[in-house]
Amino acid sequence: MVVKSVRLDGRNVLAADYVKGKLKDFFHYPPFSPFHERLEYLHSRTFPRQELANLLIEMNEKWGASPRTFERIETFKREGAVFVIGGQQAGLLAGPLYTIHKIVSIIKFARMQEERLNVPVIPLFWIAGEDHDYDEINHIYNIVDNKLVKRKIGQEEWKKRSVSHIPIDQTALEAWIKQVFNDLLETEHTRKLATEIFRHARASETFVDFFARFIHGLFKNHGIVLIDSANAKLRQLESTWFEKLIIRQQDVAEAVYETAQKLHQAGYSVQVDVEKDDGNLFYHDEAQERILLVRKNDLWIGKNDEVELTTADLVHFARNEPERLSNNVITRPLMQEAMLPTLTFIAGDAEIGYWALLKNAFKALDETLTMPPIVPRLSVTLINERIDKLLKERSLHDQYIVNYGCKMLKMNWLTAQKNPPVHLIFEEAKRNMEDLHEPLQQLAKSIGADLYGEAKRNLANILEELDYLKQKTLQHLEHKYSFELEQFQEINLALRPKDTLQERVLNVVSIINECGDAFLNDLIELDLPFEEDHHIVYLHKLHENV
Repeated sequence: MVVKSVRLDGRNVLAADYVKGKLKDFFHYPPFSPFHERLEYLHSRTFPRQELANLLIEMNEKWGASPRTFERIETFKREGAVFVIGGQQAGLLAGPLYTIHKIVSIIKFARMQEERLNVPVIPLFWIAGEDHDYDEINHIYNIVDNKLVKRKIGQEEWKKRSVSHIPIDQTALEAWIKQVFNDLLETEHTRKLATEIFRHARASETFVDFFARFIHGLFKNHGIVLIDSANAKLRQLESTWFEKLIIRQQDVAEAVYETAQKLHQAGYSVQVDVEKDDGNLFYHDEAQERILLVRKNDLWIGKNDEVELTTADLVHFARNEPERLSNNVITRPLMQEAMLPTLTFIAGDAEIGYWALLKNAFKALDETLTMPPIVPRLSVTLINERIDKLLKERSLHDQYIVNYGCKMLKMNWLTAQKNPPVHLIFEEAKRNMEDLHEPLQQLAKSIGADLYGEAKRNLANILEELDYLKQKTLQHLEHKYSFELEQFQEINLALRPKDTLQERVLNVVSIINECGDAFLNDLIELDLPFEEDHHIVYLHKLHENV
């Protein structure tokens, strides 16, 4: 078996219910519905195709895109061509694996819909270059000596600048890349992979450049188109929509706030705080620091009182210096829908929660806008031959480990290495001690309350000493069975690091180093239904059926 589809027991409740069709009131289209209606709607609108195409060519040329990408951009110039879109921050080496899975999802879904609708459907990845959360993108996790280590670049950033505006410290980046590869065992793929990554780094001026070049290198055969949300020329194209976002701020903010209340009343929690006075826009000051705005009557004030602007000031910036403005999590989808013919948006579970707030916000901004269909991205755990072998040797079920890890299973195994098991011996000893101690407590109780209290404390001390002896016994067993316990640890780090899904922690580079990058092509070709919670893919078996 190459792929196993499994249920996630801890999946985000709102996202799970959305997939089941339980949130119809909060979305314009039901999940996985046919896209003909959406296509007809997009064909009724006009978009600045030539200007966008020229800009996409310019960006992707800078990032070393393959000819296939430019072929796809050329098709966008035609009336009727649409996008499948998803986005993420510009993490170092793409950050956690879920970014890779999202790009695979975009490519797969675009291909599926192009075949079904018989129109050009182009995969577009929206790089959140306007985001300023540097701490989210400046590191990856590697597994070293059976421990999870955080590898953070030695470049500090104190200002709240958009990632697109942060120049890369080449010395720090190259030192970081060397550290990443020092963590990895050398394989037949290591030299080529390292050479390519250093080449991408040396050709990059910003973190967005480095991210984009890395992604184009991985997916060069699949025509993925990248766009930087912080690009100054894109801001110029967005100018009139920024002005509309400013003028319609109150309507948009109230629509989002009211929807949030309805979601809360329905029992759902959304990971974003919304208020009626949210400006839902950022202002970039002279130092390019990004300041979130709150609306107070005709004034727009920095959330921490950093700046005070009037509506007229913001309208002036929208018309003349739109690069001084950027979107937040609420207005980014609105801007994307206004600018691009979006057949569908590929979203992670948390993003589905954000989108659930927005149905009425689209209409509040402009009567012609509707929320695009939202399709959950593919969620994947990758299992190599080594981990598959260990699972079989320990008779562990992959679905259980993906959901819960094996820390409890490890402890159960350890205590079972004596006959009877250690925990049973100590539990029996505790029960016997309590029984033996009962006559002493009754005697003490008959003599006086103070002595009875002393007797109870005496029993507690004895039981505590037994617990201490149990821990010492387990420590000796851990030493005796350290090899076997290390295998449990290895499984847990590979499949459930930091008590969460593999895709939320580990990075793609260690996998490419082990088995090459061809598995990415295989993932795109595999039958991975979007309706399923999660997929387990056995990397070493891919070519048995693909």
